[in-house]
Amino acid sequence: MTELIASIAGPYLFVTGLGFFISTNFYQRMIAAQSDANPILLNLSGAVHFVAGMVVLANHFKVSSVAGTIVTLVGAAAVLKGASLIVIPDYIAKSQQMGKNGVLTTGAAFTVTGAYLSYLGYF
Repeated sequence: MTELIASIAGPYLFVTGLGFFISTNFYQRMIAAQSDANPILLNLSGAVHFVAGMVVLANHFKVSSVAGTIVTLVGAAAVLKGASLIVIPDYIAKSQQMGKNGVLTTGAAFTVTGAYLSYLGYF
């Protein structure tokens, strides 16, 4: 199951990380715009994050290896983000300010994690 989830989450994280590098200004604007986002879209984003994370955790809750731990943490992060957007949306929307360095750091983390999970899932 670790390899299956890695083969799905890895490419998503890798591509998203590349997007953070290539379109840094866009992602800064997108993150900043969350404070003015339509409440329905915030709730739907929370629902998608929560459900996707729960699917991962319901099928994979392993901390017996580095790969298993990373996959489990990716699922847990999605659940926490989704739950936060559902339970405390005003706080989350207002706290989502990120400068260029934050976007680039997040992009680096996503790209490295995505590359590792893609390697694990496909090779």
